[in-house]
Amino acid sequence: MTTPANSPASKAISCPQPPLLTRPLLLRFVSMVGALVSFFLLLSAVPAQAGRGGAGLATGSMMLSTVLGELAGPWIVARCGNRGPLMAGLVLLGAPALALPAADGPAGIVTVCLVRGLGFALTMVAGGALTAALIPAQRRGEGLALVGLVGGVPSLVALPLGVWLAGNVGYGPVTVAAGVAALAAVPSVPGLREGEPTPDTRPPGGMPKPLGMVGAVRLAGLRRPAVVFAATALAAGILVTFLPLAVPRTSAGTATAALLVQSVASTAARWAAGRYGDRRGSGQLVIPGLLLSATGMSVMAAVSSPVAVLGGALVFGTGFGAAQNATLTLMYSRVPRASYGTVSALWNLAYDGGMGVGAAGFGFVAGHTGYAWAFTLTGLLMLGALAPALRDRRAGRALG
Repeated sequence: MTTPANSPASKAISCPQPPLLTRPLLLRFVSMVGALVSFFLLLSAVPAQAGRGGAGLATGSMMLSTVLGELAGPWIVARCGNRGPLMAGLVLLGAPALALPAADGPAGIVTVCLVRGLGFALTMVAGGALTAALIPAQRRGEGLALVGLVGGVPSLVALPLGVWLAGNVGYGPVTVAAGVAALAAVPSVPGLREGEPTPDTRPPGGMPKPLGMVGAVRLAGLRRPAVVFAATALAAGILVTFLPLAVPRTSAGTATAALLVQSVASTAARWAAGRYGDRRGSGQLVIPGLLLSATGMSVMAAVSSPVAVLGGALVFGTGFGAAQNATLTLMYSRVPRASYGTVSALWNLAYDGGMGVGAAGFGFVAGHTGYAWAFTLTGLLMLGALAPALRDRRAGRALG
């Protein structure tokens, strides 16, 4: 029995999928895990050590320098490549951590946090660009989902572990562990080779030079997915910050379970969205991801009902994971390889900025309306991102 030349089976035989888990990508996982472990071990441990007066300064200064570093990251990567800034980021993230026990008062802690925030930003921008370059374009969605899975484990483990170790082992050993985690990953970076750009790494008639941040924001094909993702990230910041406070004290375990459900659902959805997007197109998942995220937030307005809180967390996590993968995959597909650093910076800015604005604004709104109405209003506010999402889908169909 012969197989028609144009059948799906024939195409699958003649065009086998390129391998995903290559040696360079596995090496990239080493630097990624090292950076994330170093960051999350101290994210809550440092504010706890600084006390009420310095806690806000410690976290605020680190996030400020992270955002500033993400803004400058594309310029640095365009001039220095990816590996050099990634190594510098790991050093700036790890070395200052070793000096934290000797930091003299809030000023010393803030200085260390500012340097570490810049280092973390460089690992995100340069590392994100390098990661995207190491993933075959045909399997970009699945590859980014795998990266999200590998990167999600350090945040789940290191964030609570840092606080626990600081209270039971001591602050000094935690800072040493955080410093060593980043510095030990530095030797893995020189082994990362991106290879030569190929036609499938850039769109037809691709841009002649790397995009800057201003150019990326002006480009509708990047701005619209970033706005949609920022809307879902805004809700994520609200969820992790205020759900434990919104749930009645008699149901404190519900909030913990809901955050776990949200995290697991997000990870699973990100993986499923990657596989689906590689086969059918990531653009099809942006609007469903947004709608599911908004629906989940609205369902959680019934904060006194454990079923509603857990169900809402499940729905939100599914939508958030799908939106994460779909928007990032879509944005990478619309630029040449030289602009991957800019895409990484813009997407991370949407993530960090959305979470920060959501956490700050929700507290003000909830103080006037109560938690139930504040969750409902958040869900409705998120639907405003449907406008850019629909315009982007129409533009994609016109080009397709």
